[in-house]
Amino acid sequence: MFRKVLVANRGEIAVRVMRACEELNIGTVAIYSEADKDSGHVRYADEAYNVGPARAADSYLDHEAVIEAARKADADAIHPGYGFLAENAEFASKVEDAEGITWIGPSSSAMESLGEKTKARTIMDEADVPIVPGTTDPVTEPEEVKAFGEEYGYPIAIKAEGGGGGRGMKVVRSEEEVEDQLESAKREGEAYFDNDSVYLERYLEQPRHIEVQILADEHGNVRHLGERDCSLQRRHQKVIEEGPSAALTDELREKIGEAARRGVAAADYTNAGTVEFLVEEEPGRDGPLGPDANFYFLEVNTRIQVEHTVTEEITGYDIVKRQIRIAAGEEIDFEQDEVEFDGHAMEFRINAENAANDFAPATGGRLETYDPPGGIGVRLDDALRQGDELVTDYDSMIAKLIVWGEDRDDCIERSLRALREYEIEGIPTIIPFHRLMLTDEEFVASTHTTKYLDEELDESRIEEAQQQWGGDTGSGETEDEETVEREFTVEVNGKRFEVELEEHGAPAIPAGDVDASGGGQASPPQPAGGEGGGSDLAGSGETVDAEMQGTILDVEVEEGDEVAAGDVLVVLEAMKMENDIVAERGGTVVEVAVEEDQSVDMGDTLVVLE
Repeated sequence: MFRKVLVANRGEIAVRVMRACEELNIGTVAIYSEADKDSGHVRYADEAYNVGPARAADSYLDHEAVIEAARKADADAIHPGYGFLAENAEFASKVEDAEGITWIGPSSSAMESLGEKTKARTIMDEADVPIVPGTTDPVTEPEEVKAFGEEYGYPIAIKAEGGGGGRGMKVVRSEEEVEDQLESAKREGEAYFDNDSVYLERYLEQPRHIEVQILADEHGNVRHLGERDCSLQRRHQKVIEEGPSAALTDELREKIGEAARRGVAAADYTNAGTVEFLVEEEPGRDGPLGPDANFYFLEVNTRIQVEHTVTEEITGYDIVKRQIRIAAGEEIDFEQDEVEFDGHAMEFRINAENAANDFAPATGGRLETYDPPGGIGVRLDDALRQGDELVTDYDSMIAKLIVWGEDRDDCIERSLRALREYEIEGIPTIIPFHRLMLTDEEFVASTHTTKYLDEELDESRIEEAQQQWGGDTGSGETEDEETVEREFTVEVNGKRFEVELEEHGAPAIPAGDVDASGGGQASPPQPAGGEGGGSDLAGSGETVDAEMQGTILDVEVEEGDEVAAGDVLVVLEAMKMENDIVAERGGTVVEVAVEEDQSVDMGDTLVVLE
């Protein structure tokens, strides 16, 4: 077994992995960016290492910085959690090649073959796993998309090879949209996954999203731990997951589970993973879907999933501990027919978002009150504590509430109780939205599909829920407070350390004062982020500002361009979504204040129009 594991992640999943390590008597190492230096996963770990600035590309995604932190800590394994580098085959390969460090996950070769969606489709097709009609080779030209539309009809899904969770996917509903959507999908693929290769699939109009949890070891054993229903989604992002699915008969459940096992075995896959399927809903069905229902392979997630907790609650298996043991060479110690499912579980993603405002993410704030629920059947995966500042540089999910019940009705009743108990003040969350969904007729009947939230739910109901149960969300901003950093040199047992200490509310150190270490002069305080305070705007025209923090993916206009209302000015990536920033009225572009790959904050000026 390993001595010490570095967790190459942050937040609740980092703490989740560290807890598994603690139970296995393994030391834990955290990494953190400058934005996360006070975060919960840093507090929890045995030791922690700074890997760079707030920008993920310069910290959590920096391969060499992460591996170097593992070397400094003398860690003998790296667990990637989910997101960031978890599905990066190049990084996995570097860890595999690093002397004395084990990668806790599937092999880099398996990650590469299943991470490339066209390769994965080929593997699954050869393993007799049903796949959605589509291409097995990358598509580069609009004419190829149009030819596919002529053969299979519209709508068509254009998907990035390395994509997932809706990122890098565009839906083409007519021939007129082909060129724009193809270019957009390629651009997202390049921005998110450093790969602009895309492929095509027939777009299913009313699917359910069913995924199967897999464990596979180096000794040829492959087991599935049942399915999760992740059909309640907004813009392809899951918000509530549950298991088992109330929409499947046992016969269909077994067919899907065995298909997942076949596909994973054919890919020579090891460790934990999830095989995702789309199941075609039957309108007006009476009872669960039978064994003749159509289901199709969607993708393999070559990592632990956010919603792995659902499976843990209904099977009793600790999936993260199983990951660690498999990576250490241990053999799975149970047969497929020994896997039993007890009761029903749901996971609620507690996102720092205002559901009544198009799920806009919070731009700041402090957890003035943080009082999570408890009691029988209630589990909280988080890394937060009361008084913590909200870190907004990454994902908006701050915690996960997982609830178990003897059956689905019991689970819903207990979930409502737990959500009523969950008290958070100082930031907005989607707890009111979750409470609404647990009284929603479609969700309670389990007849919803992946399109329900985006296309059918009356948004006024979300606004009413937010007003009724929203609580005190604060201003969304934190009070400005002077922060002074002081450097010290300290000696512990004969070893010297350079230490930086922060003092909040203290007066700034005047330039020229000698620092506490006695060596040299302290630098005057610098602006956060290393950038100036905005640009000098040309003219006195109307500004188009960023409505949220994000990164500029594309600038569609130049100075002097004439634009009409509705024209796209820039494309902004925020919270894993690509957002078109459009002109509300026509005019002339007199200044473009941003450029591609630039980070912007909410309120920053993007374009000036006259």
